[in-house]
Amino acid sequence: MFTPKNKAEEPVISSGKTSMIGPGMTIQGEVHSQSDIRIDGKMIGNVHCTAKVVIGVDGEVEGNVFALQVDITGKVTGNLHVKEQVTLRNNAIINGDILTAKLSMEPTVSFNGKCSMPGAATSQVVELLTDKNAATPERQPKIAAVAAE
Repeated sequence: MFTPKNKAEEPVISSGKTSMIGPGMTIQGEVHSQSDIRIDGKMIGNVHCTAKVVIGVDGEVEGNVFALQVDITGKVTGNLHVKEQVTLRNNAIINGDILTAKLSMEPTVSFNGKCSMPGAATSQVVELLTDKNAATPERQPKIAAVAAE
């Protein structure tokens, strides 16, 4: 809005700060972030993050999560597409599928879904899915082709 339209987008480098959806707060819609996100409230919609997503004990996500890393103590109703590692902590509740390279789960976790750990294809799929433009119809065949590899 305040920059010339022809200016090339420069990559945003994480400042080391964390964006937060706090307790008692509900967000509805899509969230896109290039820095860490902590969710202690309720998120209704998809989360796209090129860094780490932490869902606290009172945090809840109703939607898909696309991220580099995810650490969950709260509840997710939706699929997790994570490039590096999913960590499911004490009493976390997951109702959905997980696609990741690594999974760590404590014994008290409730996980209702399936987990796929396809190796190299995971990082390609997650890179496509974390891209803001990945949801466009013309990009969907490419995502499906990479996932099928």
